[in-house]
Amino acid sequence: MGGHREVFHVKLPGQDAMARGAEEHLVGGQIRLPNPILQRPLRQVGARLLMALCVLLMTVLIVYIDRGGYHDNADETVDMLDAVYYATVTLSTTGYGDIVPHSDSARLVNVLLVTPLRVLFLIILVGTTLEVLTQRTREEWRLNRWRSTLRDHTVIIGFGTKGRSAIQTLCATGLKKEQIVIVDPSSKVVETANADGFTGVIGDATRSDVLLRAEVQRARQIVIATQRDDTAVLVTLTARQLNRGAKIVAAVREEENAPLLRQSGADAVITSASAAGRLLGLSVLSPSAGTVMEDLIQQGSGLDLVERPVIKAEVGKSVRETDDLVISVLRGHRLLGYDDPAASPLQLTDRLITIVRARSGPPSRTPQE
Repeated sequence: MGGHREVFHVKLPGQDAMARGAEEHLVGGQIRLPNPILQRPLRQVGARLLMALCVLLMTVLIVYIDRGGYHDNADETVDMLDAVYYATVTLSTTGYGDIVPHSDSARLVNVLLVTPLRVLFLIILVGTTLEVLTQRTREEWRLNRWRSTLRDHTVIIGFGTKGRSAIQTLCATGLKKEQIVIVDPSSKVVETANADGFTGVIGDATRSDVLLRAEVQRARQIVIATQRDDTAVLVTLTARQLNRGAKIVAAVREEENAPLLRQSGADAVITSASAAGRLLGLSVLSPSAGTVMEDLIQQGSGLDLVERPVIKAEVGKSVRETDDLVISVLRGHRLLGYDDPAASPLQLTDRLITIVRARSGPPSRTPQE
């Protein structure tokens, strides 16, 4: 932004510590797919160099111990420097012929020990390069596969307290982690999301190119949980422009900004400060009622609020005749209370907002529109 030059590249978690430090200065749509944490590259290179040095020292020791079986064309004797020289050129090449084993024991040692050590030395050095190339190819393949298979997913803008709470609720209803993409401007935050098993995109979500890297155009749901209300408005406008059919839910701090979010394209707006204040007030008037409300909005324990379709056996019945405790009926775009005469009888296209006991087994997602 401004005079800053945007840089885009694919980055997968846990593969490059040096790159992680540099990423703090980048703001443009880097994608990180979650995968097992790998050893840091500097530590990998250090370990390989140490192994190569050990192989070299072992070869020097072998040659020096049997130095009497070697012939130097220069002075016909082999000292420690000659042993180091011979080991170095032998491990890295096939040798120059100026120092050669001439005794049977020296030749046997070369066949049985020095040659295998030469092969091991080359594997260590060449293997590092091959591993980097293989890893890059593998990560590129994973990224392309992720893009081709991602459909009807959920994009979470902001991985702070609100974003994490939203994810906990979604996962409690059965949404898989593979179907969630995090967008956040901080690489450290995205690293945390990767550690939790989520795919992350580093970048400013007000930019359409960043949201496109999160495949927002193919998302089913978008949760906007940014720290600033003005940012939430810009993200909502951009997301709605890219995806006309997705369900967008946004959080704002100030209630006066809620209408602006709805005009920008949000289907639902949650005022975090007002909601917390109302819950505080309810808890003062009735601590038990406040506990029940907190339990209802915490999926997976105690009582849960669940939206589900009307089943065939319920068609034509009144709201009170259903097995679940129905509090509202969604009919088209109208939300009818349980005591509204128009709510009964139930229709096949209705959706019910019910209160149910949380299941102790694996969660199952309710059908969505």
